[in-house]
Amino acid sequence: MPKEFHYVWQFDLESSPAQIWPLVADTNRFNRDTGVPTVETVAQGKSTNARKKLRLSAFGIPVEWEEQPFEWVRPYRFGVVRRYSKGPMSELRVRVELEPRETTDAESPAGAKLTYEVWATPKNLLGSIAIPIQIGFISARNFARTLREYDRLAKHGKTAASESASAEFAPGGRERLLSLSEKMVGLGSDTEIVAMLVDYLENGDEFALGRIRPYELARQWNRSKRDVLQTCLCATRAGILDLQWNLICPMCRGGASTDSLKEIASTVHCPGCNIDFAINFEQSVELTFRPNPAIRDAETEIFCVGGPQVTPHIAAQQLLPGGERRSINVELELGRYRLRTMALPGWQHLRVTDDGTCVRTLRATPEGWPNEEIEIGKCSQLQFENATGDEQLFILERTAWSDDAATAAEVTALQVFRDLFASEALRPGEQISVGTLTVLFTDLKNSTRLYREIGDATAFGHVMNHFDVLRKVIAEEDGALVKTIGDAVMAVFRQPASALRAMLHAQRVMAAPANGSQPLTLKAGLHTGPCIAVTLNERLDYFGSTVNLAARLEGQSTGDDVIVSAAVYSDPAVRELLSDSQNNITATRFEIPLKGFDEEKFELWRVARRS
Repeated sequence: MPKEFHYVWQFDLESSPAQIWPLVADTNRFNRDTGVPTVETVAQGKSTNARKKLRLSAFGIPVEWEEQPFEWVRPYRFGVVRRYSKGPMSELRVRVELEPRETTDAESPAGAKLTYEVWATPKNLLGSIAIPIQIGFISARNFARTLREYDRLAKHGKTAASESASAEFAPGGRERLLSLSEKMVGLGSDTEIVAMLVDYLENGDEFALGRIRPYELARQWNRSKRDVLQTCLCATRAGILDLQWNLICPMCRGGASTDSLKEIASTVHCPGCNIDFAINFEQSVELTFRPNPAIRDAETEIFCVGGPQVTPHIAAQQLLPGGERRSINVELELGRYRLRTMALPGWQHLRVTDDGTCVRTLRATPEGWPNEEIEIGKCSQLQFENATGDEQLFILERTAWSDDAATAAEVTALQVFRDLFASEALRPGEQISVGTLTVLFTDLKNSTRLYREIGDATAFGHVMNHFDVLRKVIAEEDGALVKTIGDAVMAVFRQPASALRAMLHAQRVMAAPANGSQPLTLKAGLHTGPCIAVTLNERLDYFGSTVNLAARLEGQSTGDDVIVSAAVYSDPAVRELLSDSQNNITATRFEIPLKGFDEEKFELWRVARRS
């Protein structure tokens, strides 16, 4: 039987386990940085517990293997097993351990001790020769060099995405970048954010540039999310960036990407999880960016398809054979989690609290999971028990979605997006949920009499000016004007309070125009609820009962008030806006049946500024 080679490398790091984890656990980047060749996925049928068939070519030798799912407990250890069908090896096992390093100096940071272990079993004579050379010498040297660099970045709070050793621009790309960025500033884009974006594109790591998340940049740069997103959208129109829509699987949160909303279907298949899931704009579609190829190529090659950083929301992942149990120690943030396996339906609800139980057994049974929510402590010992007869991949994950995601629901409800990308719409006939929106309908009061009294041309000019006012106040409150219908307007907002502020402001401006022109009276109605996105007249539009109800509310307005539904009135931010005496706003409750809703009586509120 061939001898198994075992290598152990230990490193004393200045950074802590939590600081170095995002770099070391990003195995795609780590493999690239340590000289591993690119890999590709081999087509396969349904996989068991996310196993993957992969291949690469090293020194002209084809290598192919089945990769078991990575196992990890964030941020202390991870590992993987690969079993080879082609090449000089029969099996490779990797385990990385991170533990806080003790120090005798109370003023110095403890740092971390990293242990990297590799077990490699040769398949033939070539393997017995190649393993000591490739792993024992070349990889050992590359690991040491890479980990020293990662430690330098991590102890200063940086990631490998912050720097690139050698940025490769397209021919004339850097000059084009500088020229187009100057034009953006000339057209009104924020000078400082444009400068930071240019610096990021000049020096950013290729992997990070392949998926630029505007809200993540905003957090790093300490800038407004909306300002950075708007700058990225303007940079796309200028030809500096390209946009892409990432489709997010609800389980693994990975998925494909597309360049246009027209290519998104209402149902998508995730090959990794082997499930079909319904697309919704609120959680399934994220807007990201990448450099335009005329500026700089972004990294598209793959060096590892697994690894803990592929799914950073997963705190722990463990593979257990049938009938086995395993204890792990976890450090979790406060909030809600779920424990699931890939083969069983449903999941166990967990909530991490300050006073939760610190020792808990969690059982996966053929019958599924209990419905109750279990409280556990931030530092807990969890025992996973596989009470089924089959192998189970246990996955402990946060249920909260990332605050760094610019979702399609949010982006498509912004005026700047609709102005810059008017042609971005769904395929005709496609219907996709966008989650909860606040829908606004307005109309000018007595507009027919206005045309008769001052003439068609003058009245038409006033109507156009009123559209400009609405577009401005809607955009200032992060809303979007969807369409005009005669003298009426339909708009959407993500937040009810933003919509109410916009309408109260618009009514005040139109009632007393600064230029002394004809005063206008604006009727408005607001309702909040779930909406469906569709394409109508080649533009992104919305429909559903929320839209229908909002359209009915505008008719109840006198023009000196905004009619809001109970859903809008009960929003905490709206209640705070109404209760603040400095805003000088009144809200009067009334009930009325609405046409088209079976004459059902609705609780409504008449919101107006005091005289």
